[in-house]
Amino acid sequence: MIKLNKHPDYSLELKRLNYTLDYLKIYNRVIAKQKNSLDSQIDSQLKHFDPDNKEQFTQVTLNTSIRDSLNQKVQNAERCLLKPYFARVDFKETDVDKLQNLYIGKMSLLKEETGEFLIVDWRAPISNLYYDGRIGKASYTCPDGNIKGEISLKRQYMIENGKLEDFYDVDITTNDDFLQACLSSSKDNRLKDIVSTIQVEQNKVIRANMWRPLIVQGAAGGGKTTIALHRIAYLIYTFEKKLKPENFMIMAPSHFFLSYISDVLPELGVENVMQTTFEDFAQKIIGRKLKIMPSTKKLSDLVNLRDSINCENIKKVSNFKASLEFKAAIQSFIKTIEQNFIPYEDFKIHTFVLIPSANIKRWFLEDYKSLPLMKRVNEIKKHLTNSIENNKARILQRVENSYDEKLNKVRDEAPDSPERRKIIIKLVDERDALLKNIKKNSKTLVKNYLSKISVLSPLEYYKKLLNDKALFNKLTEKYINHELSELIRETSKDILDKNVVEFEDLAPLMYIKYLTQGLDEKINIRHIIIDEAQDFSLFQFSVLKEIIDSPSFTILGDLCQGIYSFRGVTDWNKTADLIFGTNEPALLKLEQSYRTTIEIMDAANSVIRFLNNKSLPLAKPVIRHGDPVTVMEKGSLAKVKNEIEKNLLDLHKNKLKSAAIICKTMKECKELKSLFKNSSFNIQIINEKENNYAGGILIIPSYLVKGLEFDMVIIANASKEQYTPDELDVKLLYIAMTRPLHKLYIYSVGEKTEMLREV
Repeated sequence: MIKLNKHPDYSLELKRLNYTLDYLKIYNRVIAKQKNSLDSQIDSQLKHFDPDNKEQFTQVTLNTSIRDSLNQKVQNAERCLLKPYFARVDFKETDVDKLQNLYIGKMSLLKEETGEFLIVDWRAPISNLYYDGRIGKASYTCPDGNIKGEISLKRQYMIENGKLEDFYDVDITTNDDFLQACLSSSKDNRLKDIVSTIQVEQNKVIRANMWRPLIVQGAAGGGKTTIALHRIAYLIYTFEKKLKPENFMIMAPSHFFLSYISDVLPELGVENVMQTTFEDFAQKIIGRKLKIMPSTKKLSDLVNLRDSINCENIKKVSNFKASLEFKAAIQSFIKTIEQNFIPYEDFKIHTFVLIPSANIKRWFLEDYKSLPLMKRVNEIKKHLTNSIENNKARILQRVENSYDEKLNKVRDEAPDSPERRKIIIKLVDERDALLKNIKKNSKTLVKNYLSKISVLSPLEYYKKLLNDKALFNKLTEKYINHELSELIRETSKDILDKNVVEFEDLAPLMYIKYLTQGLDEKINIRHIIIDEAQDFSLFQFSVLKEIIDSPSFTILGDLCQGIYSFRGVTDWNKTADLIFGTNEPALLKLEQSYRTTIEIMDAANSVIRFLNNKSLPLAKPVIRHGDPVTVMEKGSLAKVKNEIEKNLLDLHKNKLKSAAIICKTMKECKELKSLFKNSSFNIQIINEKENNYAGGILIIPSYLVKGLEFDMVIIANASKEQYTPDELDVKLLYIAMTRPLHKLYIYSVGEKTEMLREV
């Protein structure tokens, strides 16, 4: 390898970097000055703000929006000063004389004097030359069409804190020195710097068609999460004139996970993307705060329970409640509700029928059947209101005419007398009272008619279904037997009676809310990205698709890590067919694992093979070697603790920053943590309620570690008693073994599990 300062292009590259940094500093000062000026202007406007002055309100709103944009540019420029670009591509278009030197970074920087791009945004169409192109003939697609030409140079840079550390000339970005250097870095840098090492298969995911559903089967360590975040950044850039960051949502498995990835989007220059969990989004849709049993509670029970019958019952109940069959049963339940939802009686004033009940019934059950129940009522309300407005004068005139006939008849049939005058006065009073009554009642007639409609909350409807044994059995009998139906009904009812809902209840409650009341506010999400999607049920996918009212989904997961398979996805093709149907989702794979070394990945693959399921795709590690996986049998957890302390000393010695000590259960986590009470190491124990990831050394149960990665992983007790060849145990051990970047230590109290016999 040529030393950096001996490279023939070193001085030119150093000069270019310094020139770019100088221009960036000037650009940053100009933008910061504009922002500060706007800050002062907005402060002045707010001091003299008149809420009734629409023009002033519009100006403040516009200025605030411009300031936010400038603030984002300032932040992007400040980050860019540390690493302005990471790659260069020299490209010459066919039939064009000029050679383009394209320096690719996380933002665009235009030299206004010449119109030259000093930095090209990695999301721009031309940047595809770096990710997909090779030396020689190449092309890229942009709004002007397919641009052909030739690449004469591809170069990758290592720039830290504005200093040129190294650069490499490459053809493709896989298995080269630059990629190896990036993969060898600590966990803290990897999430942020993946943009410089995006591989061809990852680039296809990032730039896939937004309007076509996308399902990605991604290997452990394949970069699913960060690729998902880069996809959001790419889509926002590509559709910036049509969509805002607020139109995108990423759904992650937990708040802890969201904290773990919290700084990635800002690093990519993206703010205000909605980041949520399914539980939080469900509560927003349902419209009330619910006491939700942690989604990991059931998994924890399955991990800890040894009662096979009880375990099977838990799985059967969850499996049905998560199914599209249960969704169909909920829909049938709402159809029984709608039959008697509104009063099927004539809408009338006094004796005058304004709208026959048959018409109202037809509107409700047929004409507006595509709407939620209460939105149908709103449509009918319009009809009722219009019928009064259109007929009130006519009815009043009919009353007057009717009484005029009666008065004239009295006058014609009898001579003037006190008796006749009494009759006439009585009729006039009767007429006036009736006219007054009609006028008065017409104001509240619609309200009174609709007051006979009783709408319950989603939770009340759900309880009503579960409390009605005969109805529940009738609605589910075509899908499951009576015994299972009763088990599901009783189990769910018992949980709800404690004012708690379990995770599998959320999709049904959302669906009931959607069918009965509709959405409280418009959902402006145009694209949703779901991470760890193998743990989502078909019911969840289906209800999200209906609520979002769009097939624009990116779904990423790994079937090998499907520890919630009793309720989650087991086949992506089936998911594609049942949820998206004719929308034909694109099915892509991320088979390469970039997280772990070959030694670690080979060991993990030997474990997942115990499932003997050829449909489960094995991860393919990149060519990065490391230390062998250490497997040691010890006589007690206390002795394991002593070995772990040695490992943690090596962590600091090797200047690594993060480590996870993984126990199978929370009980074992607490037992191990107690052994460290007098230790000099600062070790945090993670449970289901943890919301923030602060880094450092963690003790964490196996069922909470999915989706995370650490410099070092220590599996505290992989004994044959703890990890059996059962599917769940195999997947939990596999997940634990695929979390480390660099080092994996496995201990067992007593004899190790048979799954590690080849490790």
